[in-house]
This record gives sequence, structure tokens and C-alpha cells, in this order.
Amino acid sequence: MKSRKLLITILGLLTISAMLAACAPVAKPAEKLYIPVISKGFQHQFWLAVKAGAEKAAVDLGVTITFEGPETEAMVDKQMEMLQAAIDKNPAAICFAAVDSKAAIPLLEKAKAKGIPVIGFDSGVDSDIPLSTAATDNIAAAALAADKMAELIGGAGEVAIIAHDQTSRTGIDRVTGFTDRVKEKYPDITIVDTQYGGGDQLKSTDLAKAIIQAHPNMKGFFGANEGSIIGVLNAATELKMEGKLVIIGYDSGQQQIAAIRSGLEAGAITQDPIGIGYKCVEAAVKAVNGETLPKFIDTGFHWFDKTNIDDPVIAALLYK
Repeated sequence: MKSRKLLITILGLLTISAMLAACAPVAKPAEKLYIPVISKGFQHQFWLAVKAGAEKAAVDLGVTITFEGPETEAMVDKQMEMLQAAIDKNPAAICFAAVDSKAAIPLLEKAKAKGIPVIGFDSGVDSDIPLSTAATDNIAAAALAADKMAELIGGAGEVAIIAHDQTSRTGIDRVTGFTDRVKEKYPDITIVDTQYGGGDQLKSTDLAKAIIQAHPNMKGFFGANEGSIIGVLNAATELKMEGKLVIIGYDSGQQQIAAIRSGLEAGAITQDPIGIGYKCVEAAVKAVNGETLPKFIDTGFHWFDKTNIDDPVIAALLYK
């Protein structure tokens, strides 16, 4: 009898334990950090490579990202709308590449007030709000482009520049880097014109054609981003200037790679877009974790031309 009562008691306790276990709250897995990555656009292969780097960092670091940008790099208002929407979601951090280095400052101040760390990438802003910026040293890279131009045109002659804009840090710094190096080192080189095509290939083509036609003795042309240099290449082809102009570009992409292989383009500066995307997300995670960051993360650049385009170090940085 006693054993029967003991058995009933044990069974009762087990039943109660099971019921309590069923009622206990189930622990939810910790939510991943959410980091929106807002680029300058999607119109060039460069941004697809940056996106790939950001997505790789997200996988490696166990965070969730979104990657977005306006349809073109001229759409400042659209990018501001995206930045406002990102801030409204109260993310863990924001990665931001500014189309306009000044226009975003009021919104970035809102992000700072809400305690949202901001990491710049590719194109910074004229503010100390970003804790760090992962980018190419564009002044140094464009200065190297000027050195190559001087070497290839014999240190003298007329050259011109097509750049994407006068508002982003990349547009400003690349023109400054090229122009200042020419002024400092090459007194016999004259920059006859600098125009801005908004990174749009068709507009840059028209601008480049007008410059070439206005300066028939011109020896060289520098295109300061992917859209700009494709415009220069189109203009040179349409005006049958192959072999008559030294054309130097910035970025890579399939069209530039083909032009360098064919000899139409002398060479270009390639950035490390995958590294830019990876480093900005990595820096954002470090910022959330309270780590101290350098104000500038130099992601590097290289000159490439027909002689080294297939070098494994260079080939890994060319986005196709």
C-alpha cells in the first residue's frame, strides 16, 4: 500500500513538473544587429562589388544588413529620404556613403542624438559625426593618375578631366589630387577643362566630345570614376581618337578592362570596393561593441595597365 501511495505521489510530481515546464517561457534567440548600408547608387559595377563586400562581412560577423542607394549618384534628395528612413528604424549602426558631403549633416546629427553610430564609406561627409570612414585615399590615388599621365604624354601638353560631381568627397578629392599634382610637379602640362557629368555615361560622353572638339591638340584625358571614364572612352571611339589620346581612368569594370586590353585606355586606378564594403560593416560592429576606431580606414588603391592587369594581386581587385 505504501509503495502504491509513493508511486502515485511520484507520478503526480512528474505531472506537475511537466506542466510547469510547458508553461515556462521559451528563450528567444538573440536578435542580430541590424545595420543599413546606404550607398551613393547602383548604376556602376563598383557599387555591386561594395555590396558583395558588405554582405560577406554580415555573414562573417553574424549581423543583418540592407544595402540600398538611389538610382543615380545625382539624386541627393532620394538618398536623404533613405537616410531618414534608416534612422527611423533605430538600427544598431548606419553605414553611409554621401552623394553630397554637406547635405546629410542635419540627418547625421539626428542619428547621433539617438545614439546611432555612423560609419562612412567610400565618400565621407564634412563632419566629425562619422566615427570612421572606410575609403580610398582619393587625393593620393588621383595624384598617382597625374604622375602616370605626365609620364605617358612626355611631361608636356594639354589634358582635361571629366569627374562625377563637385559635392561628394570622392568627386572633390579626385579632381583636387590630380590638379594639385599637375600644378606642383608639371609646369608644362595645362589642364584645359574640368567638367562634371554626374557619373552618367551619356552626359559624360557628350561633355568629353565637346572638350575634345574644342581642344584639337589635347594629349590626355582623365576620367575620375566609372561613369566618367566610360564617357571619355565612348567619346574617343566616336571621334576616332584611338591612339591619339592618352586616356587614364578610375575604378575598373568590364568596359575599362576591355579598353585597357585593346589599348584604347592607357591604364586606371583601381580601388578595393569589396574591402570598402567589408571594412565599413566591420567598423560598424566594432562601434556598437564600444571599440575605438581610427577616423580613416585606408582601403588602398593600385595602378593597373596592360602589363599587370592579369597579376593575381590586381585581378582580385578588378570588379567585372
